[in-house]
Amino acid sequence: MRIFGLHSYCLSTVLSVRFLGSPCPRTAKFSSFPGLRSRKKNSSYSDVDSQHYSSLLKAVVSTRISSQTPETIENEDQWLYGSVIKSKSRMCRALRNPFPLVNDAKCIVKKENESITRIKLRRGSDHASIPSVTKILQKTMSVQQAFYLERWQKRMVAELGVEGFTEYTNNLFTQGKQFHVAVERILTRERNATEVCESLESVSGFLQSISHVLEGVTGVTAIESVVLHQPLQYLGIVDCVAVYKNSLCVIEWKTSEKPKPFLHNTYDNPLQVAAYIGALNSDRNYNYQVDTGLIVVAYKDGSPAHTHFLKADQVVQYWDTWLLRLEEYMENDE
Repeated sequence: MRIFGLHSYCLSTVLSVRFLGSPCPRTAKFSSFPGLRSRKKNSSYSDVDSQHYSSLLKAVVSTRISSQTPETIENEDQWLYGSVIKSKSRMCRALRNPFPLVNDAKCIVKKENESITRIKLRRGSDHASIPSVTKILQKTMSVQQAFYLERWQKRMVAELGVEGFTEYTNNLFTQGKQFHVAVERILTRERNATEVCESLESVSGFLQSISHVLEGVTGVTAIESVVLHQPLQYLGIVDCVAVYKNSLCVIEWKTSEKPKPFLHNTYDNPLQVAAYIGALNSDRNYNYQVDTGLIVVAYKDGSPAHTHFLKADQVVQYWDTWLLRLEEYMENDE
């Protein structure tokens, strides 16, 4: 099967959106966000226009059967691109260099009343030569996943044209960035929920979507902060570290145009969370450890976000899978 390379910029904007903002004051415990429950205002901001792209989105996610639509994705792929030559699946192998998720040199419990950590990525420092979690996952994705990403990109370009697709991905990036800014301002009490919704109307639907999740988030200890695993030589930028339902966990905020009610719908996101947890536990800039994670998928129409909580035993399993992907990346990068 022939696989065309996908530009890392397009992949990063579609799979995960990061943002580094200015330092914010310490957070306080909160329990409700009435401003997020108010009706959404129409935005004049030129963000992703769901109506404009409705026909494309329907073509991508529709499961209806018609005279021109194959019954299954596999049949559709064959109809569009011809027969698929299936590649061999990844060989199961043992880790060559197992590494513990938990750092015995650090405590598990986070001390209370400490300031929020916000470590920025220094572009001109040694960080520049260390690969990110996002890059590693992109370079080691399965052939099947790469195929579907390529198929999605071809459909988008066919519908929108090259310039239209570029505009679409740029808008996705801007939208995701603003969403992270809004969540950050709410969690740090820089602004109340109502003010955030009014100033960033383009993401008010996403904020309404996660309002019930924010009610359960307390004790924020890190926001948009770099975590570095020095022994394993990788880094990442964690969205948030906070207490959710009495568990200190790494939280990743995601946006999606279609529902993701099951954990497997989030693809490599659990590996991303496990990688961040391992890096945070190893990083000396954090005097505590984390063993659980939370993936929150927000929706633009304001429908309740789906939450996927990763228990400690699940994180360990995803950590082992992440280590295999990391080894694969290091071997190919030599």
